[in-house]
Amino acid sequence: MSTWNCRVCGLDYDYSPWGPQGDTPDYGTCECCGAQFGVDDYSVASSRSFRQQWLSGGTAWFYPNLKPADWQLESQLSQIPAHYR
Repeated sequence: MSTWNCRVCGLDYDYSPWGPQGDTPDYGTCECCGAQFGVDDYSVASSRSFRQQWLSGGTAWFYPNLKPADWQLESQLSQIPAHYR
């Protein structure tokens, strides 16, 4: 099964909220950083800007009840697609 990673925080998903071709966002929200797909990650610059805000704000999970007990920030950030780092 292929995965897709959030352009802002690197969280992995089993589906692409940007559609199969990567160009049709579903406008959902990342469970971790709270980025709205198609709004906060529509470009490299917007992804980096939102990431900086999220990091500066303490990296709180948008849905804290979904945060894994063994969550590793650095490991997740390393999964950000290279183009969006």
